[in-house]
Amino acid sequence: MSDGIELPQGITIGDPRPIAAKSPYTFELPFPEELAALGPGDGVKAVFYEVTGGRKYDGERMWVLIERIEDGFVVGRLDNEPFDMPSIKHGDPLRIPLSHVISCTYADGKPRPAVPERRTYWDRCFVDACVVEGRCHADYIYREEPDMTQEGDKDPDSGWRIRGTDEAIAEDERLGEKAMYIALGKVLNADDRWIHLIDSPIGSAFQWDAERSDYIALK
Repeated sequence: MSDGIELPQGITIGDPRPIAAKSPYTFELPFPEELAALGPGDGVKAVFYEVTGGRKYDGERMWVLIERIEDGFVVGRLDNEPFDMPSIKHGDPLRIPLSHVISCTYADGKPRPAVPERRTYWDRCFVDACVVEGRCHADYIYREEPDMTQEGDKDPDSGWRIRGTDEAIAEDERLGEKAMYIALGKVLNADDRWIHLIDSPIGSAFQWDAERSDYIALK
């Protein structure tokens, strides 16, 4: 039974599910097993938005310390001090949907739930802007010796180079759009038809064949 705790006036919680659906390779939601294992003393993170007054940030990702789980909601208290949200403060009581949780943490000593292995796609690649912006598909892809990784980089160069269609590349040049050096996941969010090739060795090259609706290997 709910005790009526909701959110402070002027605060909303962002629903991450549309973002995850649009960007599945770069925006990861907790597994159902992680949510099911939550209990008192654990923590969840959600995106809070200030909807009244001036603010520096559109939203802030903050932790909530769980007191209990009820009817698909987390009941607890804010476990962060907001940077620029005058309508909410550390320790405020909250009741937020489990569906809006973006991350979980568990009390010291509590066993972590077993979850499926999750592959990440943060290694970098070069890609034409037209592919990332959805103005064409990944037309020609090849993998060369990585040569862009710099000392201190968190994520290395994968060696993948993703080209768009000739027409779209020409439009990029007309618009002054530059090729991007970004995470593979951001490219896959735009076009993942080539994901089955992502583990191909250095030296591989593929061209999209519209008749086959697949890539053909080039020699």
